[in-house]
Amino acid sequence: MGEMPGTVAPQTGAQPRVYLVIVDETPESAHALRFAARRALRTGAQVHMLVLVPRGDFLAFGSVQATIEEEARDRAEMLASVAAGSLASESGLVPTIVVKSGDGADVVRAYLRDHDEVSALVIGAAAGSSPGPLATYFAATAGTLPCVLMIVPGGTDAARIDAVS
Repeated sequence: MGEMPGTVAPQTGAQPRVYLVIVDETPESAHALRFAARRALRTGAQVHMLVLVPRGDFLAFGSVQATIEEEARDRAEMLASVAAGSLASESGLVPTIVVKSGDGADVVRAYLRDHDEVSALVIGAAAGSSPGPLATYFAATAGTLPCVLMIVPGGTDAARIDAVS
């Protein structure tokens, strides 16, 4: 990410400002995380990374299903660790990491309901004609959110993200 000009001291007070980023293995997620980290550094905020573990579309026998779900959660936790390590080494920020299973939109809405310190939900939109299910869903329901919605276009390069964040 490089040097962060215009960085401010962390907020004081009872509740810190938080940027919630939905993290997955896509390039647009990396763009959203970059944007949120730069904004957090400049505004004295924190970053929460929410990694979603999708539920399987099929049901196998009990132990097989449990193994499948455990492997998906392990992959999600590894992804979160890698992303958090990258974020910390590039910006110095140490994010809060949360890994949750379930339907993406439902999990995000529950997280927002339980964490009123979240100031902005930051989602990456895929480059191309379809921005992805979460970007589509939250763009359509933005008026019902308890926080600001920021959608970072997947076709945006790092220099442009840095310039606007």
